[in-house]
Amino acid sequence: MPAWALALPVLVVLVAMSVGVAMVVAGHSSKTVWVAAGHARVGGTTPNFTSWDLSGKKVSLSDLGARPVLLSFWATWCTVCRDELPALQRLQDIYQSDGLTVLAMNYRESNIDRMRQYLAGLQVKLESVIDPDGSIGSVYGVNVGLPVNVLSDRTGVVVKIFVGEVPVASIESAIRQVLAPAASP
Repeated sequence: MPAWALALPVLVVLVAMSVGVAMVVAGHSSKTVWVAAGHARVGGTTPNFTSWDLSGKKVSLSDLGARPVLLSFWATWCTVCRDELPALQRLQDIYQSDGLTVLAMNYRESNIDRMRQYLAGLQVKLESVIDPDGSIGSVYGVNVGLPVNVLSDRTGVVVKIFVGEVPVASIESAIRQVLAPAASP
């Protein structure tokens, strides 16, 4: 039997594998989510992450610098989020000049157009970051229900974690405490 007859099946398999890999790579977004190991807990350091906002811009928690941050995990199917997101927009509008950043962390969804339409319908303009596979949410303790809000101070320490429906006044009170000037010794 000629050598080319033995090599032909191997060549066919290699070409088929190459085409398959190329199809997977072409269909897979190069935008991947990264999150530091660990878990968010009150008194602990806020785990860093890198993801993308709805316009495709890279967003890293560490890029926000020394500012208080409220991470609000939400989804278009979350009924409580429908009321809470506009309230968080108002808090962002009020306290942004004091350094507060509110990031709306979309949990386990990938339809960006649907997210944009949902937020536009609520008149919410918060920077919305995607967490399509839930890897960021997992580190932040999101596993049962939404919304989950994690507030960290200017040093990156988790101050408060709100799980589920809570009065917006409670969130605002925690924000005011984080923004209050430190007492002099």
